[in-house]
Amino acid sequence: GKSVHLVCVLKGGVFFMCGVEFYSKSRYQEWLDKLSDSDPLKAELEAIKGDDKEIEDRFYQDLSFGTAGLRGKVGAGTNRMNFLTVGKASQGVADYIVSKGKEACEKGVVIAHDPRHFSKEFSQLAAGIFAANGIKVYTFPDLRPTPELAFMVRRLGTVSGINITASHNPREYNGYKAYWDDGCQVSSDVADGMTEKINAVDIWTGIKTSDFDEGVKSGKIVVLGAEYDREYLDKIEGMAIHEGDELDLSIPLVYTPLNGCGSIPFRQMLTDRGFSNWKIVPEQENPDPDFTTVGYPNPEDPKAFKLSEQYGREFGAELLMATDPDSDRFAIEIRDDNGNYIPLNGNQTGYLLVNYVLEGRKDAGTLPAKGAMVKSIVTSTLSTIMAKAYGIEMFETLTGFKNICGKIPYLHENGYTYLFGYEESVGYAVCEDIRDKDGISAGMLVAEAAAYYRKQGKTLWDVLQEIYAKYGFFAEDEPNMVLEGIPGAQRIQRMMKWFRENIPTSVAGAKVEKVIDYINGYEDIPAQNAIRLFLDNGSWFAIRPSGTEPKIKFYFYSNRDSRENALETNRKIKEEIFGLIDSVE
Repeated sequence: GKSVHLVCVLKGGVFFMCGVEFYSKSRYQEWLDKLSDSDPLKAELEAIKGDDKEIEDRFYQDLSFGTAGLRGKVGAGTNRMNFLTVGKASQGVADYIVSKGKEACEKGVVIAHDPRHFSKEFSQLAAGIFAANGIKVYTFPDLRPTPELAFMVRRLGTVSGINITASHNPREYNGYKAYWDDGCQVSSDVADGMTEKINAVDIWTGIKTSDFDEGVKSGKIVVLGAEYDREYLDKIEGMAIHEGDELDLSIPLVYTPLNGCGSIPFRQMLTDRGFSNWKIVPEQENPDPDFTTVGYPNPEDPKAFKLSEQYGREFGAELLMATDPDSDRFAIEIRDDNGNYIPLNGNQTGYLLVNYVLEGRKDAGTLPAKGAMVKSIVTSTLSTIMAKAYGIEMFETLTGFKNICGKIPYLHENGYTYLFGYEESVGYAVCEDIRDKDGISAGMLVAEAAAYYRKQGKTLWDVLQEIYAKYGFFAEDEPNMVLEGIPGAQRIQRMMKWFRENIPTSVAGAKVEKVIDYINGYEDIPAQNAIRLFLDNGSWFAIRPSGTEPKIKFYFYSNRDSRENALETNRKIKEEIFGLIDSVE
């Protein structure tokens, strides 16, 4: 499955053919030869004959499997999501489970899917493969949120979980998230074991399959009933901090599921909690794999709130809320003093949630003597200051909720009570029984907080300004550069290599005091391709390639005597770093 980098050179140094191009064309021809004439994948490949660049992009590598599972564009090719690549991955995961013994097979796998193109079909394919390999399968009658899938792994006691989803990626993408028995996405060790089995599967002859409907009839595949959805919602609603007369439940709200999985559970949650004055964006209420009215379905992008803002103005909404297509990410816009909708970044929403949990727990007398919160290494340190003020310890982990929620067993073993976990990319883990980010529970607490403060005559905007005034005027900026395809991936590698070899001694007039390079791990944090620099003016920034998208990501944080000065300091640091990194060709 790995590309062979061979180069034939003629006299004078003229390249005749590079190994990647030859390798891609040979695999392309193999697929043409082996696919049946009736297979739509063959017609798709026939249509790109002669397009060397497209052939290379589709075949230069196998779609890589890692701790985030698979993620890629839907289409024909080894570097695409299709029935062959999903089948190969499912067979490999099945082989890994079988290698763990009979008990693992009996515990089984729970499978869910989102509304994307081929998600349901891929999920049924995976279910049929697991069943054919003697593994018990649980699935849902229709699309479900990723956090519900994560919850069900532990609730049902399965050995693994699979969700067919590309989360917030553009419509061309799909993905394959894999979970293990702790309810978290698979660790590096498990992912490596699965990858070894996947690589050993012959994509043409090595996949055992069975019919999904026959599996349901025979009992090898169990379709879960509505009572399990109710358990998930009960678990979320049990995380309420304030209820009843403490809340102004008439607060006007607007919610959009961005045509994803959140529509039914989020609406049910609002109804259960007694919110009486809310509206869902009608054009984005139902599943739409093309995300026609939103384009890029990432609530982290303020453009995703265009329709929400329109309805919010008509409705007089104080709070706009959105979840991404698989409902694990959650973002908001709130009204400022002038009545304008202001998009909050993931850090700012995190400040509100950290503040609400700590303040509410203290007022209720339920703040534990040894409490803990968890954030990623690229998330603002303002929340660490806030936690410390309440006597709560903030732990840092690598990015991703397999790491954030993966810290929970350690906390339990060391006598801590888990209170909250989050990262800047609009992901929040409210409930320790749901070992992944959860947009439904985060939405419940934010709506509850808005209703609680409204009862006190305050808005979330007021509370955010109070947080800055009390704990420090921070600025947060998380830009990224999208660099797609082979050239993009290679350029990202060059950028990281160049920066490591050219660490600046000062940035925007501030001295670099400390550098942490996580490439080989740091203290108790495992290895990740990330670098973090701390400046003597209280600012810091980090750089890392995305693990799931063709991006290099940047994180800038400054703490000054006013929000305006913090933003200006951040701007200067970002401008200088982008000038350096963008010069790398």
